[in-house]
Amino acid sequence: MKKGLAKRIVPCLDVKNGETVKGTNFVNLRKAGDPVEMGKAYCEAGADELVYLDITASHEGRKTFTDMVTRVATEINIPFTVGGGISALEDVERLLYAGADKVSINSAAINNPGLIDEITSRFGSQVCVCAIDAKFDDNEWMCYLNGGRIRTDRKLYEWAREAEDRGAGEILFTSMNHDGVKNGYANDALCHLSETLGIPVIASGGAGCPEHFRDAFTVGKADAALAASVFHFGEIKIRELKEYLSSEGINVRL
Repeated sequence: MKKGLAKRIVPCLDVKNGETVKGTNFVNLRKAGDPVEMGKAYCEAGADELVYLDITASHEGRKTFTDMVTRVATEINIPFTVGGGISALEDVERLLYAGADKVSINSAAINNPGLIDEITSRFGSQVCVCAIDAKFDDNEWMCYLNGGRIRTDRKLYEWAREAEDRGAGEILFTSMNHDGVKNGYANDALCHLSETLGIPVIASGGAGCPEHFRDAFTVGKADAALAASVFHFGEIKIRELKEYLSSEGINVRL
């Protein structure tokens, strides 16, 4: 069922105090531009979806971020997901009301798995993206919390299956080992997730060249590939990437 759909290219914008930033292995942040203008440019360049993450979701940051979501919704006509600091149904409601299409939950879901059930029963599975930050430690993919700062005892594959069982509509898997280093996605782990889950899997962490996207789709069997710095700093143009993928026999929207 999953296989016939077009593969999606998804720029991700990490937002801090109203500005887009990007780091390597979750640290060393540098500024990349205005999130609304960048979203508009990505929309015009042929991105299929966008993800906006509020990486400093304090109370102050939250208001700035919600205002930004409203501005993004008026400027773009592709679906966009928002995440960061979502820990209760009222957070979801606020962001969907501001114009977001989906919400991404990560630490809050591991701390309170029932949140997935609550979101999906109230708003539908299609609204709930379960983001998982995992690191390959001692021959095991382990899940991390708080932007990759705290290791948990949850294993990637088991947690992804539970999230699906609870109603999550998609899994956004970021390999912390691969994040920002541009050596390719964690394709073995992606393939395992894609083959064992019945919901779409979004690859995140590791894009450095067009071949990496191809491999995420062919070897990793991902449904979508997310990237940040290669898009933000103009290293890869979305239109050219899609033309390349199409020439490699991958179904993308041109």
